[in-house]
Amino acid sequence: MMILRKHIFGYVTAVMFLSFGFSSCKLGQKYVSPDVNLPSELYDGTTADDALANDTITIADRRWWEVYTDTALQSLINKTLEYNKDLLMARARIEELAAMKRISTSALFPQVNGEAYGQKETLNYGGDNLKHDPEYGLKVSATWELDLWGNIRWARDKSIAEYLSAIESRRALQISLIAQVATSYFQLVALDTELDIVRRTLHARQEGVRLAKLRFEGGLTSEMAYQQARVEYARTATLIPTLEKSIAIKESDIAFIAGEYPAHIARNTSSIDTVMPTSLPVGLPSELLMRRPDVRAAEQALRAANAAVGVAYTNRFPRLALTARAGLENEELTDFLKSPMTFFSGALTGPIFDAGNRQASYRAKQAAYERETLNYQKTVLAAFKDAHDAIVSYSKTSDIYQSRLELLRAAKTAADLAQLQYINGVIGYLDVLDAQRSYFDAQIGFSNANRDACIAFVALYASLGGGWTPDSE
Repeated sequence: MMILRKHIFGYVTAVMFLSFGFSSCKLGQKYVSPDVNLPSELYDGTTADDALANDTITIADRRWWEVYTDTALQSLINKTLEYNKDLLMARARIEELAAMKRISTSALFPQVNGEAYGQKETLNYGGDNLKHDPEYGLKVSATWELDLWGNIRWARDKSIAEYLSAIESRRALQISLIAQVATSYFQLVALDTELDIVRRTLHARQEGVRLAKLRFEGGLTSEMAYQQARVEYARTATLIPTLEKSIAIKESDIAFIAGEYPAHIARNTSSIDTVMPTSLPVGLPSELLMRRPDVRAAEQALRAANAAVGVAYTNRFPRLALTARAGLENEELTDFLKSPMTFFSGALTGPIFDAGNRQASYRAKQAAYERETLNYQKTVLAAFKDAHDAIVSYSKTSDIYQSRLELLRAAKTAADLAQLQYINGVIGYLDVLDAQRSYFDAQIGFSNANRDACIAFVALYASLGGGWTPDSE
């Protein structure tokens, strides 16, 4: 047994020496992040609101539950982050790639296996020479491919990059889902508001019909005014089932995102009354690239493509595999513990002729790397455009909101005045209808302006990379 341990120690020492001697060599092109030539500002600021100035601070640094304070919306977002099927699949994908990463890492180390066996072979050459050939063995074997040129390390780098890209993709999906839920929620509340406006307007139309009928029967107006009032009432009534259908479908959409079957969605109808923030820093382009997971996922995919080039490049060189085996082996059990055995071999294999297979694979990976480089640049460009457009959209919602508010106030005053003048016989019913239509449209327009302001804020927050934090995962 002492001899066996000496043999094993000697082989292990030799293998370790060889591995350290060759591990420093890693052929291939080291990854360098492409230059994307970012503009110095997300928005030039010539027409933007002062609250949207570029700064080192960004609204995206705030956690999503600090941004969306509506408790009903928070509940929906939490439910989505827990049960959304796409997000669950993304988590499973991360676990899969984590296991693949461990597999690629394990290739750097020796693979040790144990074997215990007993066999009994009977031979009888010529038919009259019966011979028994038993054998018993207890062995430990180790195989190790030395990473002479960095092939295994490139494969490991590729697995790590793919794993990190999956993590970033999941974060990007989380941002997208939070934005989808918030947008759909504000749209749903806006539909509720619009339905309430229609119902109140319908009640006013009903009162108008009653009043027109009284004036017609009293001989103060013609039948035409009465019939027009009925037509307007019927036209308004047709809007209710359409809105109720839209509300039911929107609730179904939200339930689906949250991983549930269609159901009633609890909401706070006052959440649509958004107060525009007085200060909203958007950060600088460099922070945008650091915050947006889709950009970081694209760069990790580019790293993986570069590592794949390294794998294909080093596949063209010889590979050295070492095998060591030690244990006990004997034909008789009586002397089994006194029968050590050792075995050591090295095999150097390499391509001699493959009809250009490895070279073509290397060229293919180079082309794939070029494609991923362009994809990364496109992702950066799209992220910058997304943020820029969101800033422009948000910067104009305040103006739209104020103009809609002024229109609403003016239309209400005109509608009240028209109703009063009609009762006093100063104007005809057509003038009243025109004023009421204008007021109805102004109410809907103001509700939509509120909704659009919320949605613009959601889009801006998401475009800047807001919606995920390490402690929220």
